[in-house]
Amino acid sequence: MAAQLEDTLVGGYRRLAAEAPRRRIDIELRILDVVFALLFGLVLVPFALVIALAILVSCGLPVLYRGERVGRGAHFFTMFKFRTLNRDAETRLGPYLGEELVRRTEQEYAPFGRRLKATQLDEIPQFWNVLRGDMSLVGPRPIRPVFFEELAHELPAYWQRLVVRPGLTGLAQVRRGYETSMAEKLAHDLEWIADRSVRLYLRTVFATGWRVIRQSLRGLTSRAV
Repeated sequence: MAAQLEDTLVGGYRRLAAEAPRRRIDIELRILDVVFALLFGLVLVPFALVIALAILVSCGLPVLYRGERVGRGAHFFTMFKFRTLNRDAETRLGPYLGEELVRRTEQEYAPFGRRLKATQLDEIPQFWNVLRGDMSLVGPRPIRPVFFEELAHELPAYWQRLVVRPGLTGLAQVRRGYETSMAEKLAHDLEWIADRSVRLYLRTVFATGWRVIRQSLRGLTSRAV
């Protein structure tokens, strides 16, 4: 299935993305990606070790979730996160998007997973994806190939997300919630693609950092469910 989807992307969306003009700003943003990923990654190493141990003790291996995602130019890559759901949850949740996905995900949280997700610290391993060049700190959130194929047919402009690297955070995540419609998220993604700049990048990174600090404190002090 993945091979068939990649053939489609290679034949169509990948060509469209390759024809989009490159900008000098993308080089500047890549330099910022590397600097911030190294800085944040080093600072967060102690937290990462504690989280990994907590997952191992509470629900066993694997500690990391690995999922196939569509990246810049329609190239597939493996995205890393700390595991917050039960084993093989993605197989059971695979057909769902939007509110239905949110509802069903509530039933799949592993021990400690709900609180970890609330803090957003489960995404620390994605700094490795940023360093590898799979992702940027800022951009459209990476999406699974099967959903990309579906949404590219429903939303004609969706392929434009392939012009930039997917992001650990983005305008849609800073401005709206997880349950926001895909069409509205796309509008924010397209704004980033059109107007991306160092200033907008830094504003988004710092807004995300402040949100993560607040959510982490809330998640750590709230009553576990």
